[in-house]
Amino acid sequence: MATTERSRLISGPGTLLVWLYGVMVVGAVSRSAVQISTEFEHAPLAYSLSAVAGVVYGFITYSLVRGGETARRAALACCVGELAGVLIVGTWTLVEPSAFPDSTVWSDYGVGYLFIPVLLPVSAIYWLRKARSPKRDAG
Repeated sequence: MATTERSRLISGPGTLLVWLYGVMVVGAVSRSAVQISTEFEHAPLAYSLSAVAGVVYGFITYSLVRGGETARRAALACCVGELAGVLIVGTWTLVEPSAFPDSTVWSDYGVGYLFIPVLLPVSAIYWLRKARSPKRDAG
């Protein structure tokens, strides 16, 4: 039963989510690593936020692949936090652009990443809520 429960997170739309989150991990981590190592003093907040985004994406990817009810709940909590971060940083970059001399992954709601940073957590939250274990729904 544990195998069935675990595989449920990466079946169907879950497979696409894992792939997209994996791409975002590579994009956010590699971008922030280069920026932090070469020009951190230029925009420390922006580059640090991009690194945090990469770590969050990595944890969500791991949780989706791992599967199980505990991983599903952890991924769901991270996706809610991710969405809050995207909305806060996205709004902040529009209201006070001078706070971000360079963009983050979440700037302008992820415009530099085709709005994937705002669409991905919404999709993942929907999928993770739908993928709840039947035992939890009955109780």
